Amino acid sequence: MTSVPPHPAFETGVDPESKTYKANREMVLGRLVEVRKRESALREGGGERRIAAQHKKGRLTARERIAALIDEGTSFFELGIHAASDLYDGRAPAAGVITGLARVAGRLFMVIANDATVASGAFYPMTAKKVIRNQNIALDSSLPTIYLVDSAGVNLPLQDEVFPDQDDFGRVFRNNAVLSAQGVPQIAAIMGMCVAGGAYLPIMCDTVLMTEGSGLFLAGPDLVAKAVGKKFDAEEIGGAELHAAISGTIDFREPDDESCLERLRTIAGTLAPPPPPPFRRDPPEDPVLPVEDLTAIVPSDPLQEYDVRDVIARLVDKSAFTEYRAEYGKTLVCAFARLDGWSVGIVANQKTHQRDPGRPWEMGGVIYSTSADKAARFILDCNQNKLPLVFLHDVNGFMVGPDSERAGIIRAGAKMVNAVANSVVPKITVILGGSFGAGHYAMCGKAFDPRFLAAWPQARYAVMGAEQAAGTIRDVRAAAAKRKGNAIDEKELQEFYEGIRDKYLHETDPLYGASRLWIDAIIDPRETRRFLSLALEAAANKTDLPPFKTGVLQT
Repeated sequence: MTSVPPHPAFETGVDPESKTYKANREMVLGRLVEVRKRESALREGGGERRIAAQHKKGRLTARERIAALIDEGTSFFELGIHAASDLYDGRAPAAGVITGLARVAGRLFMVIANDATVASGAFYPMTAKKVIRNQNIALDSSLPTIYLVDSAGVNLPLQDEVFPDQDDFGRVFRNNAVLSAQGVPQIAAIMGMCVAGGAYLPIMCDTVLMTEGSGLFLAGPDLVAKAVGKKFDAEEIGGAELHAAISGTIDFREPDDESCLERLRTIAGTLAPPPPPPFRRDPPEDPVLPVEDLTAIVPSDPLQEYDVRDVIARLVDKSAFTEYRAEYGKTLVCAFARLDGWSVGIVANQKTHQRDPGRPWEMGGVIYSTSADKAARFILDCNQNKLPLVFLHDVNGFMVGPDSERAGIIRAGAKMVNAVANSVVPKITVILGGSFGAGHYAMCGKAFDPRFLAAWPQARYAVMGAEQAAGTIRDVRAAAAKRKGNAIDEKELQEFYEGIRDKYLHETDPLYGASRLWIDAIIDPRETRRFLSLALEAAANKTDLPPFKTGVLQT
């Protein structure tokens, strides 16, 4: 692949002194402060009292364990910190489990750690979904996984939402088995209670450690007393000594958290090195253009135009990329580039309005038949040449209307969706601005298995924008009243409109989506390159890509 310097407009298209630049930057940084403040509160887990209670037992908190586990001088990249943040009346910050990517003994791991300060580490419905989401990342990426187990098991009052379904508690153990069968290393350290069904999670891993004072049993003392009519303490039923010396269930017995984590690091250091990546990586080179500009390029007003190539040029090596079919289907930019050395294909929504000779104007952020055709063909090329795909969203959806239907928008859109759905190279998605309707799907939204999905703090995410949705629902209500011959109260109709609009604004906020695990992380735009590079490194552990097949393409 030959890199070419960016078009000269990239160097002059962003003016740090302009009012628009300053307004955009102020908006993004303000939102970022709000997000980070929320995250700071979530990192407190169950609060000071429960942290103190954990320390009184001689145990570290989940976050303290992770900090002691990872390599010195490295950082933990957390995934799903906002999970359940506005659910369960706020009783399950981060869904009671800490997950993310970390370096241990020089190798990248997925880390999953129960937070015993939150409901004793019990599994809420969203806890199970969060663990499964991160296991799926590990499974798709052949990423070795460490579990730091300290959990009371299922949250019994919510058992009907935790226990039975395909993406509920049992799926965790199924994933343990599948990961092991596929040769993905799993190490579990029991560092507290490990009760009932939850006891299977560590024991289905390859290596099991357990600290003194921890408990591993299918039924705790109270339940055993009810079942057999005799009282036993936790140590008698399932203490570390019992499982080390008598049942033979665990591999290593450790006196405390610190020694257990040190042993875990030693074991991690014995694993075979990761295989050579299946994707090309050259020596990384920093972007030439200032990454700081990423806080100001995407406007606060979604109706304003901007050139998405200004974003790409601040993410990729040397700010250089090769645009594919640059003169065709211009509302999508497709480009080959290197990102922190990794060769990638980029599909990005172009927000400038376009007009080619002899053709009508095309609105920025809308996918037309020509741009869908181009993107589908580009995705085929990336799969043929084993190039991971990066999707950058600021999309309003597909173009509608008679002209668009005559141009075959449904056929072209179906072809693009087919290519995305069947793509076998890793797909990584970042929502920069809006991500609406079927455009969200075509740009590899959550339903289309992105390996990782992040959002900028100003992102919006829904079937359609708040104003459009509220206006549509209001008009439907007014038409229904008219058909029935009822008088239309304009004030009541306006209040109805505002209520729907405000509801949509709340639900399109990335914090809402992240709480429901639709988004893995809300990232500082300036950290996008780091996020993408780490995601690409994780994905590169998977060396055996299946054959790329699309089935019938609508051509």
